[in-house]
Amino acid sequence: MTDRLDGVTTFVQVVDAGSFTLAAERMHLTRSAVGKVITRLESRLGVRLLHRTTRSQTLTEVGQTYYDRCVRALAELEAAEADLESERTDPRGRLRVSVPIAFGHQCVAPVLFELARKHAQLQIDMSFTDRAVDLIEEGFDLAVRIGDLHDSMSLAARRLGVQHMSIGAAPSYLKKYGMPADLDDLHGHAGIAYSRGGVSAPWRVLDSDGHQQELRITPQLSLDDVQAIADAGIAGFGLVHLPCWLLKRHVQTGELAVVRERCGVRAQDIHAVWPKTRYLPLKTRCAIDALVAEIPDMIPG
Repeated sequence: MTDRLDGVTTFVQVVDAGSFTLAAERMHLTRSAVGKVITRLESRLGVRLLHRTTRSQTLTEVGQTYYDRCVRALAELEAAEADLESERTDPRGRLRVSVPIAFGHQCVAPVLFELARKHAQLQIDMSFTDRAVDLIEEGFDLAVRIGDLHDSMSLAARRLGVQHMSIGAAPSYLKKYGMPADLDDLHGHAGIAYSRGGVSAPWRVLDSDGHQQELRITPQLSLDDVQAIADAGIAGFGLVHLPCWLLKRHVQTGELAVVRERCGVRAQDIHAVWPKTRYLPLKTRCAIDALVAEIPDMIPG
């Protein structure tokens, strides 16, 4: 029975992934191992489930019928496991989490490290990327997102807080060039630009009357990572436009000073997101609860 279930699970993974290669990556197996499982399953059933070519795969008619029933059967097993899991208080199993690079290092990782310390049977697989991963296609249980949730129809979410932007600079830079007295005084200062794909993002900020302005800074450095921007600011290359949670950490150490606080045009919500499911595994629920409890205290209000 175990071998039969393994074959069914692998078959569903292959169909959902759309390829043997991606299914193998998700299951931490080789492509050939996945192919052998499917071949054994087809041999046992006496039918061909998939039309395979070098570039694509499609379900046969009988394969589609079998897939639909397998999905329903696995859903029932998931429900049964959820019922059993509800009786437990200790999360276990592998939890795949995608987090933004800097925010993940500074805020999310410490929370999940502590969660792993408390629960020895919980294995956390954390991926650091500023790319908005496809949780379902790429097999993630949970992600932390900063900004709008464009794929919210397929995801559930809980809000962790709000990211505001501030402007700072190294004390050495301010000693040399002076502390800007107001927003107009910022124009022409050296700064470190945030750049993606060769395009630098403008600094759109609010003045004291709540009107939007676009600062004209002179960047010697253009970087695509906010921690690297903070490091360049500490090195004295100019003003930095950073999330408050990151600027705060370096202000506390004396490496940076606040030039203008919470001046960004638009604050961004921070969410924990996960694929919508009828039964939320205990491991995912515990991670979400830990993030909701800890993250707000890490973000200046």
